[in-house]
Amino acid sequence: MFATDPRTTQHRKWFSRRRGRSILQFISLFCMCWFLAVSCTPSQTQTNTPASQTNPGRITMGTTLKIRTLDPADAYDALSNDIFYNVGDRLYTYELGTSTLIPQLATALPTVSEDGLTYKIPLRQEVVFHDGTPFNAEAMAFSLKRFIENGGQPAFLLADTVKSVEASGDNELTITLKQPFAAFPNLLAVAGTMAVSPQAYELGTGKFQPQTLVGTGPYQLAEYGVDVVRLDVFDQYWGEKPQNQGVDLQRFSSPANLFNAFRSDAVDIAYLSLDPDQVNSLQAEAEKGKWQMIAADGNTVNYMVLNLNSEPLNKPEVRQALAAIVDRNLINQRVLRGQGEPLYSLIPTTFDGYKPVFKDSYGDANAEKAKALLEQAGYTPENPAVVEVWYASGNNKRATLANTLKALATEQLGGALQLELKGVEATTAFENLDKGVYPTFLLDWYADFLDADNYLQPFLDCAEGSPETGCKLGASQSQGSFYYNARVNELIDKQRQEQNPQARQAIFDELQAILAQDVPYIPLWQDKNFIFADNNIGGIQPQITQQLPLWTMSKS
Repeated sequence: MFATDPRTTQHRKWFSRRRGRSILQFISLFCMCWFLAVSCTPSQTQTNTPASQTNPGRITMGTTLKIRTLDPADAYDALSNDIFYNVGDRLYTYELGTSTLIPQLATALPTVSEDGLTYKIPLRQEVVFHDGTPFNAEAMAFSLKRFIENGGQPAFLLADTVKSVEASGDNELTITLKQPFAAFPNLLAVAGTMAVSPQAYELGTGKFQPQTLVGTGPYQLAEYGVDVVRLDVFDQYWGEKPQNQGVDLQRFSSPANLFNAFRSDAVDIAYLSLDPDQVNSLQAEAEKGKWQMIAADGNTVNYMVLNLNSEPLNKPEVRQALAAIVDRNLINQRVLRGQGEPLYSLIPTTFDGYKPVFKDSYGDANAEKAKALLEQAGYTPENPAVVEVWYASGNNKRATLANTLKALATEQLGGALQLELKGVEATTAFENLDKGVYPTFLLDWYADFLDADNYLQPFLDCAEGSPETGCKLGASQSQGSFYYNARVNELIDKQRQEQNPQARQAIFDELQAILAQDVPYIPLWQDKNFIFADNNIGGIQPQITQQLPLWTMSKS
């Protein structure tokens, strides 16, 4: 039922991620006049009672993010995964504020066999689920099997890698892999791999429970309504007790409603997603002490994909010239209102393995280098290279980005490179991306697990192809670049099996260097996340995983 080679599943992985995770991004970039109109209108929030006038120990957090389901085996969106992070426990998690993997329901890091295929994991005792069911190895094995076998949207994360999961004792789990994967423990920290009660769920294809959530975490689900999700403190939790008396997640239909709700004290916290102008407005008042702003580096990368089978992008000099004219600092100011971070690799700056290879190779707004490359490829103002730049038509931020790139090409190159802008409805775009319809496309990517592999393998790997035909089947074909490089395929397989961190990092270095040379993608920026909170809220600690621990927050 599931493919054994992760390269063959990227098509399915791509479309589910695009529909699910892309909501992590700031929604759209609206013009200043629109913002001024919104900021002066009366509140249009979906709740009339200020959070401070309800239970004084509870915290109300507002968001525009949506939820399709609360079943961990099927959910693939940002808000549900944030909820799983707080309502459930996994075998492993990350030490707060770091990317250091630590045991959670496990009591130690795995013992790995010499061939890298067998993982033995000791488990915590005296843990209970929210329905009173005891946690043990059988329950953990059930949870992981259900994640794989029920066939939900995130199932491929484990199904492509795991051969079997067995309880090898009351408090020991044994997991056998199909092929070695050095980053496998990071997969066991993915929010949806949380332990779920065997008494509350079923094992079997399609047997999902979208309105049920029974885990072992510090909070338990109290209400799942149309506009609100209420989380109560679980008084039998084995670990650190929450610093509050519960959290209400209030969902709003638009950034404008969230913006007004926070300004009118209808919510204590505003978190994902506000428009850039709204962020700037709230930031200005935070600087005056009216409320607090917490900024956190994000792991979402924004980039342009280049179709190597499309003329004139089949010539590396044209791709390199396009990379050379990009001015990331200008993009940050003009498109993002200063709310992003220039990015020079597909690996985010939050990873130790990040190398600014595009900065080293091209810099920013390097017109002279771009002109020389175009001339080398045979293109001049009299014989220009014409490249279509496509983007999702409903996304104003992407439209502004496309216009900025066109202006850069026009101003710097005197007509030797002409960019033609094309918008298309997002669903249509993602259905056609792997078919080679678009010469370029402006996209973003939020990884499924915290490892550099998930920013390279899904972009560069190819299961079937050749230098002549490009990628016919695999990750790069799904992304729309159709990139094929036998050395890159070899390096990706090698790093996945390499257990030595230093040796693995050397492989990532080489992969990034090849990325900058071949330019199947141009990295542009890395998102930042902004949280606004009343001054009486403490303990807000956004994590490198993009998740927010609710249990550390307090309300005075």
